[in-house]
Amino acid sequence: MTTEDLGRDDASPVLEVEHLSVSYGTTQAVKDVGFEIRRGEIFGLLGPNGAGKTSTLSAIEGLTSFTSGSIRVGGLDVRKHGAQTRAMLGVQLQATSFQPQLTVIQIIELFAGLYGVDASPQALHEQLTVIGLAGEAKKAFKQLSGGQQQRLSLSIALLHDPLLLVLDEPTTGLDPQSRRHLWSRIEKRREDGGSILLTTHSMEEAQAVCNRVAIIDDGWVLATGEPQQLIERYKDDPLVRAAARGAVTLEDVFIGLTGGALRD
Repeated sequence: MTTEDLGRDDASPVLEVEHLSVSYGTTQAVKDVGFEIRRGEIFGLLGPNGAGKTSTLSAIEGLTSFTSGSIRVGGLDVRKHGAQTRAMLGVQLQATSFQPQLTVIQIIELFAGLYGVDASPQALHEQLTVIGLAGEAKKAFKQLSGGQQQRLSLSIALLHDPLLLVLDEPTTGLDPQSRRHLWSRIEKRREDGGSILLTTHSMEEAQAVCNRVAIIDDGWVLATGEPQQLIERYKDDPLVRAAARGAVTLEDVFIGLTGGALRD
């Protein structure tokens, strides 16, 4: 069985995180975290600033070593098969870092070559047409609007048809039209059987699009489940009721579990 076969087994989780701990010196940023992502679902990792979300994502992406626990992507251990597991991921960061002088078409050509996917003029034109940038092909990246940059970044993350798409605050700073377009592409990816791990500070978005979420704070996972399940589970909690303004929402559950104090 090949690595690709392992990664595409619909019966097994796409991502398995078990007893994950990440430390920086004497500071433990992630504490015994565990969750899994199934084929064809959007999974939200939700938490306030400093909760441990970024450290968890960095460990999954192979960018940060972890103290204890295990991470498997497509059934493969990230410590033993780092190159193979990283190849199964498509990552879109909150802040893109493409060379600002490169044109849109040059960026897509570059990454198509790196991923070994079809870089023919027709294939590249189709990619640009899908994301609405066919008319901007010769424009430098720095000249694109924020929404256009995010659409290009997502397209690059999906070029090699990754097993798991990782999105870090994908809609931050986007106008409503750009946000809707981005979510349409993400939901289309799910409909096609793709799996998505995302972080977002928008509980409204998470409640609307995520199949399941995990709420993390101070390095610990406090709750995991479908948004509506979490609402039902915690709707009578006094702290959740105190946060609610009418019918309980996922944001009320989030505030009830993580507190209302401002985070830096």
